[in-house]
Amino acid sequence: MTRSARQPLRPGEVVLVGGGPGDPDLITVAGLHALEEADVIVHDRLGPVSVLHDLESKPELVNVGKVPRGPFTPQERINEILIEQARAGRRVVRLKGGDAFVFGRGGEEWLACAAAGVPVRVIPGVTSAVSVPALAGVPVTHRSMVQGFTVVSGHVPPDDPRSSVDWAALARANTTLVLLMAIKYLPQITERLLESGLPAQTPTAVISDGSLPGQEAFFAPLGRVAATVAAQDVVPPAIVVIGEVTALHLHSAQASDGAAPQDGGQ
Repeated sequence: MTRSARQPLRPGEVVLVGGGPGDPDLITVAGLHALEEADVIVHDRLGPVSVLHDLESKPELVNVGKVPRGPFTPQERINEILIEQARAGRRVVRLKGGDAFVFGRGGEEWLACAAAGVPVRVIPGVTSAVSVPALAGVPVTHRSMVQGFTVVSGHVPPDDPRSSVDWAALARANTTLVLLMAIKYLPQITERLLESGLPAQTPTAVISDGSLPGQEAFFAPLGRVAATVAAQDVVPPAIVVIGEVTALHLHSAQASDGAAPQDGGQ
């Protein structure tokens, strides 16, 4: 039987907490309670890391974040840390950005703990794949316009042997495409989508630093979005949304604070 997300942490247990897209106000109530009860928190670079230093319990913090093209802790070592800390009788929280099971390797960590006989459970988080577009005024679905959305990792280019994505099928899928980790290879990805028949005028949005004070949104047609990203020097973390929903421009929420999306020529 699945335990309630609000159950107290137990010594020797690992809890995988999805922290949401970065704004500390977007972590779940259950996730925040888990942080407050933890003896040790193993955390990534992204997510609500600002909340960690305000915890009254002052848990030990272990940073295993991965910096793009920079220092990183191998996943195998992260698994070992979780198991070692749990076997030492500590209450362990693994804090991730977004949701642990959406490109967060939460499944790998769950399996590693289970194989080692370490109790493990998950507290879901608000995935950036949906929340960041929403914060930029982009709904991933809209009645009468699109009946679904597809979330894809773009961390390798289409021609890479490691890529298992059928980009041609996605171009024909008639769903909103949400691309995570795709900034580096956006030129190759958009080229493949265009070659596969997706119209060059397809509205596209790129949202960087989603939910954080520096959030920016850029809008351009699919055929020009890679050039827009390069011209604006957009760097990760950023999310790409491709589809007619990005043309809705539901930006009333930003109007109240004076922020405005930047138009890349749509």
